[in-house]
Amino acid sequence: PVHCPNMSEIDEGFYSRQLYVLGHEAMQRMATADVLVAGVRGLGVEIAKNVILSGVRSVTVQDEGHTGWTDLSSQFFLKEANLGQNRATCSLQQLSDLNPHVRVSAHDGPLDEELLLRFQVVVLTDSSLDDQRRFGDLCHSRGIKFIVADTKGLCGQLFCDFGEEFEVLDQDGETPVSAMIYSISKDNPGVVCTNEKHLFSDGTKVSFSEVHGMKELNSIGPVELTVRNVLLAMVRELNTAAQLEQLDEIAVRKLSCTAQGDLAPINAFIGGLAAQEVIKACSRKFTPLQQWLYFDALQCLPQGENQPILQFKHFQCTRYDGQIAVFGSAFQEKLERQKYFLVRTGSEVGAGAIGCELLKNFALIGLGAGEEGGITVTDMDFIERSNLNRQFLFRSQDIGKPKSEVAAKAVREINPQMNITAHQNRLDPDSEEVYGYDFFMGLNGVAAALDNVEARVYLDGRCVQHKRPLLEGGTLGSRGHTQVVVPHLTTSYGPADTNADDDIPLCTLKNFPHSIQHTLQWARDQFEGLFKQTPENRTLGHREALEILGGVWSSLEDMNSGGQRPTTWEDCVSWARCQWETHYNTDIRQLLHCFPPEQLTRTGLPFWSGLKRCPHPLTFDPNNTTHMEYVVAAANLYGQIYCIRGTRDAAAIRIILEKVRVSSFTPNSSMTIHVNDQELQESMEKESDDEGDNFHVDYIVAASNLRAENYDIPTEDRLQSKRIVGRIIPAIATTTASVAGLMCLELYKLVLGHQDISCYCTSYICLAFQRIVQCLPNKPRQFQVSYSSVNPQPCSVTLSDCGPFKVVIYEAVGRLQDLSKALGTA
Repeated sequence: PVHCPNMSEIDEGFYSRQLYVLGHEAMQRMATADVLVAGVRGLGVEIAKNVILSGVRSVTVQDEGHTGWTDLSSQFFLKEANLGQNRATCSLQQLSDLNPHVRVSAHDGPLDEELLLRFQVVVLTDSSLDDQRRFGDLCHSRGIKFIVADTKGLCGQLFCDFGEEFEVLDQDGETPVSAMIYSISKDNPGVVCTNEKHLFSDGTKVSFSEVHGMKELNSIGPVELTVRNVLLAMVRELNTAAQLEQLDEIAVRKLSCTAQGDLAPINAFIGGLAAQEVIKACSRKFTPLQQWLYFDALQCLPQGENQPILQFKHFQCTRYDGQIAVFGSAFQEKLERQKYFLVRTGSEVGAGAIGCELLKNFALIGLGAGEEGGITVTDMDFIERSNLNRQFLFRSQDIGKPKSEVAAKAVREINPQMNITAHQNRLDPDSEEVYGYDFFMGLNGVAAALDNVEARVYLDGRCVQHKRPLLEGGTLGSRGHTQVVVPHLTTSYGPADTNADDDIPLCTLKNFPHSIQHTLQWARDQFEGLFKQTPENRTLGHREALEILGGVWSSLEDMNSGGQRPTTWEDCVSWARCQWETHYNTDIRQLLHCFPPEQLTRTGLPFWSGLKRCPHPLTFDPNNTTHMEYVVAAANLYGQIYCIRGTRDAAAIRIILEKVRVSSFTPNSSMTIHVNDQELQESMEKESDDEGDNFHVDYIVAASNLRAENYDIPTEDRLQSKRIVGRIIPAIATTTASVAGLMCLELYKLVLGHQDISCYCTSYICLAFQRIVQCLPNKPRQFQVSYSSVNPQPCSVTLSDCGPFKVVIYEAVGRLQDLSKALGTA
């Protein structure tokens, strides 16, 4: 065994993105779990990899078998040099290198009762039905969570038994849905009406808060509700007839002819799902599978009457034998001739989390591994420590190195035959000299894992312009999606939604927040205004110029002379305390002076209603943790500006606070507070006419939660506050692996040249409760563009959606020629 330090505290730097998916409590429970993965072929190593990256206490891999040629088609930690050696021991070191916080060991003996009883979770792969039954009964009787995962060619299955006493602490990981109540009837059962669209469903349990007039509702426990839908009840009554299922003999025949295959994409998908079930068993977060899952991708097989797939395949003692057993040697040769471009996040591309998984799959299936083939990957980014939890091709010794170069090297170690070129260029209009017409026309396709709409639209437009297929995928925590764009067959990704607007109205931020997102944005604005102003070069009006000059003078003049420049640490603490008083007491009292709690609108309705939450001022308490966290962070940040050394010693700061004098509040009756952004804008125009460990996050979290307390908004902890204000995308290795597997299944279809749209799938997955939805891609829109002078029949053309365009028609003897020149023009 390889011994690693136990995880007494969560390493936030290593698990940053995963923490946003699971949370601290679930991660702490996982850190006490010991997991056994039996079978270390392609599926087993995929599961082990994902579980080790997730951060359990220990993982033991068990396998009595020895490495064969067929293993190399999907087992990415085995090489030709390992042929004839035990699979578990050969994979041990590379599995151990994935996560320094997890103890990893190998067992090359048989499975028995004594071994299984050492673990809280047992995963069987590549196992017989007798073993599944025998060990399943044992685990069920001893309270051990039991998972069976298996793949056969293009088919896979999953089974979970977490016992009769297993308790789920968080069903789906989603933020609880909330809605503002408009009215509540006094009927039994009562009818609750909301003044906004809600996302509740039948069986949802809800709690009430801030209800006036029926205050007893605020103290009762969760209440189960039923969503009123008359229409739904009628449909359910009509839909009572059940249809008998018939045996699909064609599917059975295809399974029997491909079952000896071992495919990396199927193992990646099923392995991601199985590893997520292990995480659920260890953490009690998310809903376990109940109990069977069957999946097939038989639409990947060649189509038509003459299907060579149904012929017996001879093994050729090559690393691709597991794939040749399904598709044949001719298809393997075609795969190796492919030329693909791998595109990752934003304007940077290539070797991110999904990129690493795709590259691993490309190496295992041999994409571009022939003399005529190749893969180009480009990424401007460099490896950071937080990448190691998801981007498994990277190790700690790679931190600071270019992602594309390290990923290319790792891929060649998996498959020395890979032809891969690493670039460090940005993919945008400025790089079109590099990635121009000749480059795209030399490709067979593009695979993308982008994290924003603008980047997707740009790459989609380039693929449409050059008639190249696009594989696209993305993740958000436990959710994932894949999409395939086939020229002239499916619709493209399409233009960006120009109506999307996530900006928060200024008046909401300034005076009327009603969610934690508002208070966090307000706190961030406060931080940047107080501690992070950057120089600007612009023309100022007289009024604004005087305000800025006054601020400059104040920052340079010491406090004893009426300025804001501190000369001692005590001055910094005093300044921070006064800032607290201004933001959380004085400003709130002024707002209530302008709009008292009983204020009515011009129409006679309560002013403080709906989304306007009536605030209350806070009274400073040096024994309140949040109050002191604000003062400590603000005082230290202010001291850093003026090179004054601060401290985190709360007791010493409390002594200083006892001597701070805070001005009493005097309401300003002439002050105008704007109710909406239109009033604010008009006022601004009128005035114009008249003339981090560095305390950054500490300040923003404390400032936000104090303002949330003002408005009775539920507060957030440091981790979630950091995610919201930083707009960090949650990520976990299990979802990434599954999405990459689904993308490569669509890749098989592209290489085979499927022209039947029913063969392709757009997929949506949610591993939190194992929901998998696959649907047909949309067909491209068709337009009638001309009538031929020779042929009187209308002539139509299929165009992929790629934003605003105009079509130039070239007509010669009734034929439209070179329509591609017309696409993409403004």
